[in-house]
Amino acid sequence: MKLETGSYQALAGRLQMRIQDLDLVVQRIALLMTKAEETADDGYLDGVALNLHSFYTGMESCFEEIARTIDGALPSGSNWHQELLQQMSADLRDLRPAVIRRSTRDCLDEYRAFRHLVRNVYTFNLKPERLKYLASDAGTCFEDCKQDIESFLGFLRALSQQSD
Repeated sequence: MKLETGSYQALAGRLQMRIQDLDLVVQRIALLMTKAEETADDGYLDGVALNLHSFYTGMESCFEEIARTIDGALPSGSNWHQELLQQMSADLRDLRPAVIRRSTRDCLDEYRAFRHLVRNVYTFNLKPERLKYLASDAGTCFEDCKQDIESFLGFLRALSQQSD
């Protein structure tokens, strides 16, 4: 797929902004988890759940942008969220390299499943142990995501230079 230089640059800019925003989300996850543990106030766990939801949703938004702009195809159907993760971890010959590694995909899949749970149950039904696990792993998973997205941004920069 051949796009105008501006399209690659615009996509890169949007991805960078999202990653910066997600950095703040991940910081809030850690802060709210600490507050929940220090105070034993379950209200903070609701905030953790909301920010874990936002973390995955933000990453998924990055992937939707890439799928629309570069791949020219966004999955549809009942499993489209899972299919999008698979699409992003696939090397699409003559189009783009894999956006994320399989290990990153596997990590994100846990947050995808949790996001689905948060959308479909009341927060008081969420298991605090699961929240603690996901909150403690969010920083590591996000660092992997950032590393993968930075690599992909290098690919976009190279495409942009080829288009000049």
